[in-house]
Amino acid sequence: MGNPHVVVIPWPAQGHVIPLMEFSLCLVEHGCRVTFVNTEFNHNRIMNAFTERHTIGDQLRLVSVPGLEFHEDKERPAKLTEGVWQFMPQKVEELMEEINSVDGDGITCVVSDQSIGWALEIAAKMGIPQAAFFPASALALALGQSVPKLIEDGVINCDGIPIEHQMIQLSPTAPAINTKNFPWVRMGNVTMQKAIFEIGFRNREAAEKADWFFSNSTYDFEPAAFALIPKLIPIGPLVASNRHGNSAGNFWPEDQTCLEWLNQQPPCSVIYVAFGSITIFNQTQFQELALGLELSNMPFLWVVRPDSTDRKNDAYPEGFQDRVATQGQIVGWAPQQKVLGHPSVACFLSHCGWNSTVEGVSNGVPFLCWPYSADQFVNETYICDVWKIGLGFNPDENGIITRKEIKNKVGQLLGDEKFRSRALNLKEMAIDCVKEGGPSYNNFKNFVEWLKA
Repeated sequence: MGNPHVVVIPWPAQGHVIPLMEFSLCLVEHGCRVTFVNTEFNHNRIMNAFTERHTIGDQLRLVSVPGLEFHEDKERPAKLTEGVWQFMPQKVEELMEEINSVDGDGITCVVSDQSIGWALEIAAKMGIPQAAFFPASALALALGQSVPKLIEDGVINCDGIPIEHQMIQLSPTAPAINTKNFPWVRMGNVTMQKAIFEIGFRNREAAEKADWFFSNSTYDFEPAAFALIPKLIPIGPLVASNRHGNSAGNFWPEDQTCLEWLNQQPPCSVIYVAFGSITIFNQTQFQELALGLELSNMPFLWVVRPDSTDRKNDAYPEGFQDRVATQGQIVGWAPQQKVLGHPSVACFLSHCGWNSTVEGVSNGVPFLCWPYSADQFVNETYICDVWKIGLGFNPDENGIITRKEIKNKVGQLLGDEKFRSRALNLKEMAIDCVKEGGPSYNNFKNFVEWLKA
């Protein structure tokens, strides 16, 4: 066989695109050709965000298919889910047929996000080998796969809603999780929760039937979770620094000037603040966050997307930007992996998305945890209770995390060197997993050898 040709299909959201793009770039480095399939909307965003720093070569082809697109719409999660399941499958199948008709060897394998099981089903129908990819923690996947037993045990009802809030363990060695923090329960309104819960059922069988089932994690990070899913193969953490390259697949252009600003700050002095691609704050909470950063009296680098708040203008407290002009740097999007690897960064105030979690861990950075939705609350459990490399915030009686709480937790985290010490130990584990001869490296190498056989 010539160079294997792999078709990679992510769920069309930033937190899913980035790890599968990294997976694709690793495949290219191992001599594979990759066709990376996005919706038209996301494809255009990625292409607009590319700069001269990003070199993907001619072995990685970025293509798009029509989907039900959304812009600034309060119903966007529901509409996105509808589009992925109703509009994309036919277009993706047509794309696969086209590739097979013009490519002499055809498609070697389809690698699909586990969230879109229909792509795996299409590949199986066409006789193409399949690999499922789960971009979040193994524990989040184990929770989803435990749904039948959770229903049988009376922990949740048939719609996935907890019967009562309680702490449960999936095994004696697994972390204890509050039922209110099940990923599908933390997905907005009841309609959205039910839709995500039902999609999980539909995906489970397709992923189980795939030839390979990959996770962007490691045995060392979560051994108890991997013990619950014997088929799941860790190949992470998938971060660009492991292949000494630049990250790709961002939806927004990265502001490189923040790296120059970081160069001017003392070592371990900067609070890096970033909440991923979908977190939205109301004005009260946004202003408390701003004032908390100011009150910390520490340099801060804060990523504020254009859609970070529910207000279009004047979201900042009056006079805030002038007062912090020499203390802080505010950007629309940052080269996060390079920021987290910068020696001036002291801690990461994060929404705890899994990508951000593994990127922070891979750079030995302690966390301040501010989860927003989905699996982020499970990840906070790892960070604070299992790995003990971070602290969470306590909201007040109105559900607001106050400026005083932010200031106090910054002081508490950075005043205890044990957090950074444990974070650096975890960083060494991450490096050992992906370096040549490490378990994640070997797992990925076995897949490449299988592709080339």
